[in-house]
Amino acid sequence: MTNIEKYVQENLFALADKEYKNFHSKLMPTVNPDLIMGVRVPVLRKFAKDFGKTELAEEFINILPHKYYEENNLHGFLIEQIRDFDACIEALDKFLPYVDNWATCDMTSPKVLGKKTDCLLSKINEWIKSGKTYTVRYGIGMLMRYYLDENFEKEHLKIVSGINSEEYYINMMIAWYFATALAKQWESTLPYIENRVLPVRVHNKAIQKAVESNRISTEQKEYLKTLKIKSGE
Repeated sequence: MTNIEKYVQENLFALADKEYKNFHSKLMPTVNPDLIMGVRVPVLRKFAKDFGKTELAEEFINILPHKYYEENNLHGFLIEQIRDFDACIEALDKFLPYVDNWATCDMTSPKVLGKKTDCLLSKINEWIKSGKTYTVRYGIGMLMRYYLDENFEKEHLKIVSGINSEEYYINMMIAWYFATALAKQWESTLPYIENRVLPVRVHNKAIQKAVESNRISTEQKEYLKTLKIKSGE
């Protein structure tokens, strides 16, 4: 263990909450509970904000892999502080292969990515084609975040629907993407549900998430319910 890792771990353990650790561990089935300290996200973000101003942060972000879940989250929060697009992409490419859970994946969202959406799209396609569970999930998440409003193209729906995976956390993100797309791009997205383009489990989960959304009208929700695929169909 390096001195910087020892320093970070000591500080994070000092911020840990045992009750939160026990609760949060149940939400992270892919992570060994012994590797979860129990630092609440707002507390960790505050630490990251202060730590990011030090030279030690630059050293820490070059150390991979990390041992603890919170170290990975800290790493992601430090990447969020990078203001240069290319440097941010480089840092993400180094980090994403080591992400081993949905929370770290979904929490890491650098704002600088939204400033160059034309450049980001090609990188998203690379991530989606990577074959690595959380890198693929991250790519879908970025497509959902930045390309369902003014940057939307129908081709994006085709990209996501074309992902063929048995991985639970990829399929749940595909469902989340399509549920959000139904809320934001109803006319373009609905045919994917009507024509049963998605795998049954993903199809039904997308409908479930859409029906739970307050961004979809009552009439739309009732129609979506009729499109759910029943067992045996």
